This record gives sequence, structure tokens and C-alpha cells, in this order.
Amino acid sequence: MEKDSSGKVITEIQVLTVRELKKWLNKPYVVAMMLIQPFLWIGLFGQAFNLTGIFSIPPDLLKNLPPYVTQQIQTMFNGILSRLFGNAQIDYFSYMAIGMMAVISLFAGLQTGMSLSWDRRLGYLNKLLVSPISRGSIIVSKVLGGTVKALVQSLIILLIALPFGLKLEIAGLWQVLVALLGLVLFAIGIGTLMISITLKAKSWETQMTVMNLLNLPLMFASNVLVPLAMMPDWLQVVAKFNPLTYTADILRQALLMGTEASTSAILKDLGILTLTAAILLTVGVFVAGKTLRKD
Repeated sequence: MEKDSSGKVITEIQVLTVRELKKWLNKPYVVAMMLIQPFLWIGLFGQAFNLTGIFSIPPDLLKNLPPYVTQQIQTMFNGILSRLFGNAQIDYFSYMAIGMMAVISLFAGLQTGMSLSWDRRLGYLNKLLVSPISRGSIIVSKVLGGTVKALVQSLIILLIALPFGLKLEIAGLWQVLVALLGLVLFAIGIGTLMISITLKAKSWETQMTVMNLLNLPLMFASNVLVPLAMMPDWLQVVAKFNPLTYTADILRQALLMGTEASTSAILKDLGILTLTAAILLTVGVFVAGKTLRKD
């Protein structure tokens, strides 16, 4: 009996998740609109605002200096770049482009609650609530649908950035899997948070207000655009409580650091993202059980 119940829940989640993705694919303009802002950041801001260039050394400056002086200067500048970006070979554009993958995952996660809000307004949610479908299945399917959207859009951003000059440094397949896992955990956490807010807020206007409130503060209070070392001390403290920081960090460790990737940093990022996703998913399912009612 328990096995049949588990199979029923899995089937419910599968069917509802497929429905979410079909709705999304039937509206390609929505995907395009969500990609415009990160594309502009990559194409304009990423190319114009080159932090790496500030610390680069013009060749003419070193040409007439003794070799030992040249080596000392190069070592000093490499040390600055390593402290900022984690590796002296990482340029700012690559640093920011990978950060944009985390940002598009944030945008997709924030949009997850809108799907539930529209289902409520169109009456589809009521049909689900009067059917013998688990409340948890409704929430999990929404979150899974949002997670798949986040992954697809993040990979599109990666492909867009490559012709602009993104330089990947991947030592093995495990790093690709780690990057995908980081995106999945972050999307689950943010998506569940927005689902919980939607369930409590009731009106889509309130949800839009919350989305706009979270959007830019989460992005700028993180390391997606600039390294933590370049932030004021108080903002560094705030950024360390922001899951977007750890998402961007694990993506850079996996996709930019190559053989120099820090295992301890990756495990730390994974631990924080897993804990955040687990807590928010548990809260979301609990809120759904208490809040989802036929209107």
C-alpha cells in the first residue's frame, strides 16, 4: 500500500511538472524577456567595466626594466588578481559572465510563484485542490518546473557569453556536475521561497512587490558583479548571508578554476546551498498543507 502511495505521488509530480514546462515552452517570448537583462549586462557592462584591466601592466612599461624588477611587479599584480578573483588568470568578463548564470537562476526562481498565482486566478488551482492530489505534489512540481527553467536559461547565458570572450577552465566532468548541482539547489531554495510567499500573500500584486524588492538587493549584495574583497566591510557581512554569493562562488570554482579549484570551498558552498534548499522546501510543503484551500 505504501509503495502504491509513493508511486502515485511520483506520478502526480511528473504530470504536473511536464505541464509546467509545456506552458513555458508555449511562450518563448517570456524566456526571451528574462534573458534580455543578463544579456545586456554581459554584452555592455561586462565588456566596458573591465576590472582586470585596472591591474594589468602595459608591455611598454616593463620593456626597459631589469628582469628581476619585472618579475617582482608581475608577482605583485598577480597577487592582487588572485586575491580578487581567486586566480590571476581569470579575467573580469569571465568572472561576471559566470555570475550572470547565478543571476538568471535567481530570476527564474523568483518567477516560480507567478505560475501558482496564475493557476489560482484562472481557476486551475481549484480543480487540483478538489482532486485527490497531494498538496505537496503541487508545490514540488512547481519548484521542479522552475528549477528546469533556471538550468536551461543559465546554460543559454553560458553559450551567449562564450563568443564574447568567456574563458572556461574545467578539469573534469565532476566540476560540470558540481556547477549544475549548485544551480539546482539555489533554484529550489528561491523557488520554494516564492511559492510560500505566494500562498501567504494571495494577491499577485503583493507577489510582484516582493519580487521587485528581492531582485536587485539580492544581486548587488552578492559577489556576482564584484569580488567580496572590493566591497565595504558591512556589505561583505550581508553578502555572506546571501545564498546567491555561494551559488556564484561554486560556479566559478567549478567552471573557471580548473585544477586549482578549492575542494573545501566547493564543499562549503554545497553545504550552505543544500541546507538552505532543505529548510525552504520543508517550510514550503508545510505552508502548502496549511494554506492551500479551495477558493
